[in-house]
Amino acid sequence: MLTDIEIAQQAEMKKIRDVAAGLGITEDEIENYGPYIAKFSDEYLKKSENNPYGKLILVTAINPTPAGEGKTTVTVGLGDALQRLGKKTAIALREPSLGPCFGVKGGAAGGGYAQVVPMEKLNLHFTGDFHAITSANNLLAAVLDNHMQQGNALDIDPKRIILKRCLDMNDRALRNIVIGMGKKIDGVVREDHFIITVASEVMAILCLAEDLDDLKARLSRMIVAYTRDGKAVTPADLKCVGAMTVLLKDAIRPNLIQTLEHTPAFVHGGPFANIAHGCNSVRATRTALRSADYVVTEAGFGADLGAEKFLDIKCRIAGLKPDAVVLVATVRALKYNGGVEKAELSAENMDALKKGIVNLGKHIENLKKFGFTPVVTLNRFVSDTDAEIDYVRSFCAEQGCEMTVSEVWAKGGEGGIPLAEAVLRQIDKNTDEYHPIYDTALSLREKIETISREIYGAAGVEYTAEAAKALDTAEKEGFGSLPVCMAKTQYSLSDDPKLLGRPEGFTVIIREAYVSAGAGFVVAIAGSIMTMPGLPKVPAAERIDIDENGLTVGLF
Repeated sequence: MLTDIEIAQQAEMKKIRDVAAGLGITEDEIENYGPYIAKFSDEYLKKSENNPYGKLILVTAINPTPAGEGKTTVTVGLGDALQRLGKKTAIALREPSLGPCFGVKGGAAGGGYAQVVPMEKLNLHFTGDFHAITSANNLLAAVLDNHMQQGNALDIDPKRIILKRCLDMNDRALRNIVIGMGKKIDGVVREDHFIITVASEVMAILCLAEDLDDLKARLSRMIVAYTRDGKAVTPADLKCVGAMTVLLKDAIRPNLIQTLEHTPAFVHGGPFANIAHGCNSVRATRTALRSADYVVTEAGFGADLGAEKFLDIKCRIAGLKPDAVVLVATVRALKYNGGVEKAELSAENMDALKKGIVNLGKHIENLKKFGFTPVVTLNRFVSDTDAEIDYVRSFCAEQGCEMTVSEVWAKGGEGGIPLAEAVLRQIDKNTDEYHPIYDTALSLREKIETISREIYGAAGVEYTAEAAKALDTAEKEGFGSLPVCMAKTQYSLSDDPKLLGRPEGFTVIIREAYVSAGAGFVVAIAGSIMTMPGLPKVPAAERIDIDENGLTVGLF
């Protein structure tokens, strides 16, 4: 059986100009990065603003498990299936981060015969967007430290610096560091920190900015530090907004590639969903909607994280409204939530399935709170039995949801046609009425507690003294009306990764909070989630190499 990368390397790709032509986009309206990758020109982005929107389909999932759910695979396969049904379709995805590529999760290009290509370039440096974001963030950090070294005219308090440097790699040793050591000319000695690039506010800003002017405005509002008398310091105060924008002027333009079946794929931006807002860029989604009749997009991790942030943050800020929602599950993941160890998931176990299916039930319930009746799809594995599939189908019917079986990993778009037909039926019903889960007029604590109670199922919320003070300060500084971006584990509905299924009676612990004024939300960090992940004991990097023919091996 071929591996994902082997399938991708054997694919016959169309020239990217031909993929664009399928959307009515001319060669002059894209900028090629080789024969199979392009960025949209500023001229096309401006021109397309007058086009009507197509239908937006959101793909989300139950809580991820070590068994894998295949949400991106389903997203890609659904796009290919709609294309096979004669629909003018595009998909909109995030760009992969190097951290998980070389860590444990692998890439984010789909799998099997439902992938986007060129897979290697996408999962590695792609068009350099993440490098540009990293550079813009770290330029700001360098300017800030230089300002303090050169006399500190703004009177910045070294103990109240908010901005952290970033790197698109899992490197736990950089979480807490000391900089400026050595001679006096080497800078002001202070404690500093690194986060992974996909958790940076610059990443969030790029993904939420409407255009270059909005990007500049958002960058200028970032709070990077406070003065000794408590005044916020911004990039505008440090006079580096223009330089940051120059670094990001190409990165803000969405990228175009293709699936194995040549469906156009708008791939742009990549904030993590467990520590950021988990959606591809507003610009890419809007451009896709203005270029195709149907757009399939995904939100990271489970619906408690990615979908909640997509619906409460991205849609609210960008004025978007999904026309249908797909909820991905697997029999294996449901049995894992029912207490079965990973090594035993291939064996039929109806008792564990009945116990673990409550996780799926909670996600269905949550999506209904936003006004959607999701189409549930089981991403099929060869070990799934008819009895297990029939039980899940019956369960979904009791919840008022249609369920299909997805076989896109093995069959590509053909294996997603039942799902595509179900999604089209749901869109035709036109009964979904989207609304966010909370009103922005609520206080920050009320928003946090609404998400924790309604989406996670928590009994209550507790705040550390540090988090409570930060939320009070944010309210006083006028940020109380912003939405909240929750950072928590993806593995559980709770903030404890060990609580599987549908936990109840737990308390969410908010240990830290801060304002992302440029992005336009307040981040609340729950539990022990880290904004700079570490590598596992055996990282994926150990398996990645180049063979004697110059082909990459081990990437997945």
